[in-house]
Amino acid sequence: MNEHAVDASDESRHVAEAEQLWQESWYADVVTPDGALAGYIRLGLYPNLGTAWWHLALVGPGRPVVVCQRDDLPVPTDGMAVVTDEVSIALTVDKELDSFTVRGAMAGVRHAVAADIYDGKPGEPVRVEVDLNWATDGVPFHYRMTTRYEIPCVVTGTVTVDGEPLRLDGPGQRDHSWGVRDWWSFGWCWSAGHLEDGTHTHLTEVRADGGPFYAGYVQRDGELSPVAEGEVSENVGDHGFPHQATVRHNDLAVEVDPIAYGPILLISPDGRVGHFPRAAARFRTADGRAGLGWIEWNQPPSS
Repeated sequence: MNEHAVDASDESRHVAEAEQLWQESWYADVVTPDGALAGYIRLGLYPNLGTAWWHLALVGPGRPVVVCQRDDLPVPTDGMAVVTDEVSIALTVDKELDSFTVRGAMAGVRHAVAADIYDGKPGEPVRVEVDLNWATDGVPFHYRMTTRYEIPCVVTGTVTVDGEPLRLDGPGQRDHSWGVRDWWSFGWCWSAGHLEDGTHTHLTEVRADGGPFYAGYVQRDGELSPVAEGEVSENVGDHGFPHQATVRHNDLAVEVDPIAYGPILLISPDGRVGHFPRAAARFRTADGRAGLGWIEWNQPPSS
């Protein structure tokens, strides 16, 4: 049996366990082929805290950053839809492991630069509408060490900001995880790149006690190689934003250059603040192949 195979039934919600920080989340991203526009969404349910998180960012080089960060939404009884006066979102698995759609409308904020989010600047209110589809473009991959899977995709659709529709067609990634998620106890780096020759790369480096631990793959044309040995290094600049990284998947080293940031601040139930710089990025290999994708770092508060 393939230990990385994904069970189609896992596309549905799971029964919550008793731990306070047990969560279930759905994440999906996209970047246009020229790198001019990129976005991501994340719905996270913390049923034992009685709250749902909704994060959205729309970014691009030289563009203002549009964000929606709500960490106070109600947890839906079932399904993946949340409706309030300011946010109405629905995540739908159209066909298990094949097609995933996100639609909704929400209040957001436009910032001149990404650092304004960390600096607490209020930004300009905007109205955001989302209509995006993620169609599977590779082999779904389940982690061996935890309940989580990743799927490379082709994305189509629009994000509309104050009435201006913006096409977001291009490569992307989606994932689904469930289990204890303590953002404030250890760090990690996650990346998913999509090269022009059809190769998809993915790596997570978990920076916990006893680690680091790795999960990921390199895949193309249905042939997937799990990561047995990985490594991530980065150069960090102002506001803790990494401005360059090297990600190694087995023998394949990929240089990753962030081009536009959509960061968020993560506030724990007891008030600790973690930083989460996430960025659309260019990916390139030593043999000259290139592509685009997203990379993120979880930077927990210092002990």
